[in-house]
Order: sequence, then structure tokens, then C-alpha cells
Amino acid sequence: MVDCNKLRRQRRILHRFHSWFLKNRTTALMAGVWCSVTGEERKNKTTLLKKSLLNIFGRMSNKKLRGEKPLSPEEQQAKINEVRKIMGPIADKLPVLCSDESILRCLRARNWNTKKASKMLQDTLRWRMQYKPDKIRWEDIAQEAASVKVYRANYSDKFGRPVLIMRPDCQNTSPIERQIKYFVYCMENAIMNLNPGMEQILWLIDFQHWTMSSLSIRVVRETAHVLQAHYPERLGLAILYNPPKIFKPFWMMVKPFLESKTHKKVMFVYSEDPHSKTIMETLFDMDKLESAFGGKNTIGFEFEAYAQRMREDDSKKSDALNSGSSLLSCQSSPSQFSEALEYSLPSDVVSDDGDVSSSDETTSNFSPSNSESIDEKILGLALGPCDVPKSEEAAGAKEVQCDQVAKSEATVAKELQ
Repeated sequence: MVDCNKLRRQRRILHRFHSWFLKNRTTALMAGVWCSVTGEERKNKTTLLKKSLLNIFGRMSNKKLRGEKPLSPEEQQAKINEVRKIMGPIADKLPVLCSDESILRCLRARNWNTKKASKMLQDTLRWRMQYKPDKIRWEDIAQEAASVKVYRANYSDKFGRPVLIMRPDCQNTSPIERQIKYFVYCMENAIMNLNPGMEQILWLIDFQHWTMSSLSIRVVRETAHVLQAHYPERLGLAILYNPPKIFKPFWMMVKPFLESKTHKKVMFVYSEDPHSKTIMETLFDMDKLESAFGGKNTIGFEFEAYAQRMREDDSKKSDALNSGSSLLSCQSSPSQFSEALEYSLPSDVVSDDGDVSSSDETTSNFSPSNSESIDEKILGLALGPCDVPKSEEAAGAKEVQCDQVAKSEATVAKELQ
């Protein structure tokens, strides 16, 4: 008796092979060389062919991720100048938002494609003008913060990066807009508190009591979009601490929303793993790190003390905005400047065809960041020490510090291998 189901399966397999053959004629012809071979020889040839194809695809992928070759300082400056030319007069009117360092972060995020970097910077300027992240204050997001789902630690890692601690299981609200608003507030506050010579932030995510219902895919997607589109090269490392086994399918669903440079900065760490303990000791001062992450600090989070810290930071931000330091030479109102921004930004800057591999950042890349002045009054930028002009001597000292950070991070990378 004929097995109809078996025939259908064979027909589907044949149809799929035929479609694959039409798209991959060269590979199919290569396969034809050994299709007639049987036994151990065929197994060996199959393994060699798979390795060859993997090597080819690997070289293609790596080439795409790393670019043709590292650019020299002169070539980088040429790219920056090209972006300034594309942006037009607005680049000179916003020396902080369009500083060389800000442009450089966009270029690194867009693999040195000047058109894509210009488009990214243009979109960020428009986003800041519309979303007004500088106007968000503690009173606006205190309810979100009360759940302790995200907060900035009162210490930095050993490389001087601010630490944002996240606890997805503490989600207390459902409106996505409020959750994103709180995330933006935390990012702005962390950037404002960057230590000298640092550009990036570290995320420490606690998965204790986490379940599949703790966080929605949509929230993760929106958060990833804001991070990658408007905070390029700001994420230095994201540590996922003790993720449960059920997190793996969730991670597989979330990973497509993350660009390659971003998800490569995600590190899985487990408290019972000696290798993971070494990594945590390399990154953090264990006396300051909370006991929930294997540290010796048993005090934990105090909401009132944290609220006071945030109010003080808000006050500093308001003072900077109201001081009018280094405002535009033309004393225009924010509304007038918004109109000027609309006319100054080129409307024909579109990204090229092809994949855009942006992220907030090249892994462990701590390049110096200075800016010429402060323009917060207009569009609002949470400025860190990196955005304050420095002398040549200070800049040289910062380069030495960056080299030390790179060497330390290389040690962590070796631990991961």
C-alpha cells in the first residue's frame, strides 16, 4: 500500500531542493562532484564542503562588520568633514550635538558610511527636538522608578563607566510610552554622569524571578530602537546575570531586533560559574557591587536616597540650560531655532541600499570625546565630561587612559574565550 504522507514529504523535499538549486547553481554543481560517492569518503567530503562554505560566509560576514580596514586619523577626519558638508549650516549651529566626537560615533555605528551617518544624526536631531529628552524630570517618571526596575548605581565599573542596573521582573506599568520615557531619562542621566575620558555605559541586568511575562517583545523592540538610533556608541557592555533556561527562547525572539554590534556586547554571566566570577571581579569593585550580583555590598537600593540624587542632577541640568552658556551667536528663541533646524537639515539625505549595521557602539571602544560648547538650551543634550573642551595636555592624558581601558577590556575578552 502506498504511503501518501511519505510521497508528499518526498515531493516537498524535491521542490525545496529544486528551488535551492536554481538560486545556488554553482554550489549545487560542486555538490554533484561527490553526490555519487558513498560511505566514509562521502562523509568526509561533506564535512570539508561544509567547512569551506562556513569559512566563505564567515569571511563575508566579518568583512562586512569590520569594514575594509581601520581608518587612519586623517581618513576619519575626512569622513567627519564630509558629514559636516552633507549636514549643512546646522552642524556649525549645534557644536555639541554635531561635534566631531558625536559625528564620529555615528560614523562608527554606520561602518563609516557618511550618508548613513548623516541620516542618523539628522534623525537624532529631529527626535530630540520633538521628544525633548532634556525636559524630562524626576517628577515625570517617579512612578516608573518606584518599582526599582531601572536605576543608576552610585558607583562606576573599574573602567569608569556608569552602571545602569535593570530588573525586568519589577515591571509595574503597562503603557509603553511611559516605560520608554523612563529609559530615556536614565540614559540621559547616565551620560550626564560620565567620568572623564569615557563615552559608554554598562548595563547590569538581574534575572532573578524573571518570567516570560516580565517584559514584552514590543518594549524590548522600542528600547532597542531608541538605543541604536539615538544613542550610538553609548552601550559598552550589557551583562545578563543569571538568566534562566526559559530566557533562551525569549532571547532568540529578541535577537533579530538587535544589530550585530549590539548583541555582540551582550554577556551571559552565572553566579555559580567560576569563569563568570572572574569576569565580575575584573569589571567591578566587589566591595561596592551589590550582593545580588556576587558583591559584598548588602545595603541595596534606597528609593528616597536615589530620588534625592536624581533631583540634584535635574537641578544641575536646569542650571546648565538656564545659564545660556555658549548659546548660539544668534539669540533666537527655541521655537525660532526649531524652524531654522527644519530648513537647515537636508531633506534628501537617505541611507544607501543594503544592510545597516548600527549599534550604539563598537565593542569596548572608548575614544575621546570633546565638544566645543554647550547648546543644551536649544535641543537639550545630557552632557558628560567628555563633551567639555579640554586642553591638548588633558586630551593626551585621556588617550593614555583609553589605552589602559582597552588593555583591561582585552583581558576580559580573553577570559570569555
